[in-house]
Amino acid sequence: MNMTEILKEVGRGKRGARDLNYEEALAAAELILDRKATPAQIGAFFLAERIKMESVEELTAFVEVIRSRAVRIPRGAHGLDCAGPYDGRKSSFMPGFAAAFVLAAAGVPVTLHGTSSLPPKWGVTLMDVLHAMGLDEEVVSRDRTAAAAEGSGVLVVPAEAWCPPLRNLRELREELGLRTILNTVEKLVDYSHSPYIVYGVFHNTVFDRTAQLLQRLNYQKSLIVQGAEGSEDVHIDRPTRVYTVDPDGARLRVIDPEAYGLEAVPPEMQWTADEQLRVTEAVLTGEAHQAFINQAILNGALRLHVTGRADSVEEGIYIGKSLLDGGGPWQAFNRWRETLLNGNGQLARR
Repeated sequence: MNMTEILKEVGRGKRGARDLNYEEALAAAELILDRKATPAQIGAFFLAERIKMESVEELTAFVEVIRSRAVRIPRGAHGLDCAGPYDGRKSSFMPGFAAAFVLAAAGVPVTLHGTSSLPPKWGVTLMDVLHAMGLDEEVVSRDRTAAAAEGSGVLVVPAEAWCPPLRNLRELREELGLRTILNTVEKLVDYSHSPYIVYGVFHNTVFDRTAQLLQRLNYQKSLIVQGAEGSEDVHIDRPTRVYTVDPDGARLRVIDPEAYGLEAVPPEMQWTADEQLRVTEAVLTGEAHQAFINQAILNGALRLHVTGRADSVEEGIYIGKSLLDGGGPWQAFNRWRETLLNGNGQLARR
């Protein structure tokens, strides 16, 4: 099936368009991700899917094709993939970065991934924070990234270096300036073959479809979070809707920080990459505003529970607080940073 035939099916308008079947979606994904379709055809497909809305079948096909074009390194049977928005944050702290080192200190391998900012939000991303640390994709070589993960428990993947189709399609996505199917697919490359995932969504209307997709992708257990700015991080000043997904189905739950004694109101801040880094370090050393510390603890606790490291969120909170007090996450962070910067894992003083 060629791209013209595909566009005739998905581009007939909201009422006339139809979902592609799995084989058709595979063909579309291969043509687009391998840049065998023209830029005009790719842009037309993205816009048509945006109007029609992607089906689970189409998303599954795109995920499977993009995974086959990426570098993926298994990291064991208990790892967690954190799938946040590649278009970043504008008005909220990213507690998942600090929480990753809490999990690592608890023995859970964590994989984080992203790119420099993308549309439609154009917010601060994890890669922007790495740039603020003096790291870039040339410095963050695959070998050094793997060494940092081995020493710290946290793998941070520059997605465009590990998944060339994302790099090759960046210019076109920037020109469009809109959300496309790739905004969903890029978060599911699963660079570490992780059995567990925490996945952020912006609208609660996509909970069911996302749950079906994660079941199709055979995760052992997933947590879908309607988090801050569409992220995988629950709020600390109000309840957050989440779905817990496993092979048996999906269950809605509301995470209320007040129920765990953690509710706090974060201060209003201008969130630059430098500020995200500064607050992350302050959380890990116990010197941040209590709201940001609590948010890292709560998000860490949910992740510990999803991966089976904690039997309950309450136990996860206890583990997280104990680890932060003992300095283990801060030590893991410094091992990770020093390996990426200097190729060794010497510890900075706490």
